[in-house]
Amino acid sequence: MGFKIDKSDAEWHEQLSPEQYRVTRQHGTERAFTGEYDKCKTPGVYRCVCCGNEVFDSAQKYDSGSGWPSFWQPAEPEAVGTEEDRSLFMVRTEVHCNQCGAHLGHVFPDGPEPTGLRYCINSVALDLAPHEE
Repeated sequence: MGFKIDKSDAEWHEQLSPEQYRVTRQHGTERAFTGEYDKCKTPGVYRCVCCGNEVFDSAQKYDSGSGWPSFWQPAEPEAVGTEEDRSLFMVRTEVHCNQCGAHLGHVFPDGPEPTGLRYCINSVALDLAPHEE
């Protein structure tokens, strides 16, 4: 799949911390309840840590109790994409940034209304830009 931002592996290594690289470029997952945005209530826009694309907004964030930041929809429908993930001996739906292809997390059909979706996202894949007052 072609993305608007295409960097070499070496460029991603240089730009990202080892944990950011492991999660976003190698489809890793941070441990539950360890991410800085899990309990975060700061109003703002969550951007992809790799490219700055606005992927989620705090207005759609809720506490799912899962241990990862959870959202009931992306900032804009075209901000993220999904694809089937058959790793770990199960079928899940992976969520990625539509600008650079960064792995953000997974989406599940057990979220709140109005969408019924739970976008379960790794904090390390995000960068919060607080709303200005």
